[in-house]
Amino acid sequence: MHDVAQQTFPAATLYVVATPIGNAGDISLRALHVLTIADAVACEDTRNTGHLLSRYGLSKPLIAAHQHNEREVAERLIARLQQGERIALASDAGTPAVSDPGARIVDAVRAAGLRVVPLPGACAAIAALSASGLLDDGFHFVGFLPAKAGQRETMLAGLTAVRGTLMFYEAPHRIEETTAALAAAFPPERQIVFARELTKLFEEIHRCALADAGDWLAQDATRRKGEFVILLAGAATDTDDRQAESDRILSILLEECPVKQAATLAARITGQKKNALYDRALELKAAGNESSRLA
Repeated sequence: MHDVAQQTFPAATLYVVATPIGNAGDISLRALHVLTIADAVACEDTRNTGHLLSRYGLSKPLIAAHQHNEREVAERLIARLQQGERIALASDAGTPAVSDPGARIVDAVRAAGLRVVPLPGACAAIAALSASGLLDDGFHFVGFLPAKAGQRETMLAGLTAVRGTLMFYEAPHRIEETTAALAAAFPPERQIVFARELTKLFEEIHRCALADAGDWLAQDATRRKGEFVILLAGAATDTDDRQAESDRILSILLEECPVKQAATLAARITGQKKNALYDRALELKAAGNESSRLA
């Protein structure tokens, strides 16, 4: 904390402060210092933030800044910032403006020519992604889907071709409905990750094929409790599509031809290199023999 205190924390600045999503130990030293020196804290719910501050032995003037009053509160905050105050902006949990209030306030403060400083920290979506093992090169953050079925279906239809991992937030009372909607909109082999109660006592992270997701939720009522991050693997790349097609062709040819001949014919059909197809044909042949042995 001594080193943090030696850093520069300019006045007339809005500090966007990420707070824990469940485990109080995830607060950062910079966040604690800013909450200590701030003249006031703008927050989504004054009761929740008041409780959070008290856990760290802090007490600050609190300003309610939620989705219904952001524009009005922004004007008050700008006036205080122009007087040289430091204002911290926090949501109930995680990073403000990520499926939480805050974006309109930040936009207004920046438009007024005032400084905004982010204090990185807990974010449920990124925490879930880091533990998912999904291999997509990028991700697409969606947040909460619309509650109405028609609007939800329209949104999901527009996401089916997205290459990156899709990130959703969901509440427990809608988790089954949302899972069913995903299963109706996306291929059954897509990998899905349920990350619930992240950083809390009953944290659970489960990955399976989308086709199995509904059954997994139904098997245990506790799996439908808590706040959820849902991750869905992105659409297959062109490389994945070509691999799947060459595997399909090789599998058919291997039913009638030796490996070498199957690879030669597959090369003529697909235009891919024969040596690579030969190696892949050996793998498929071996996998098929192993499956037959186990059966």
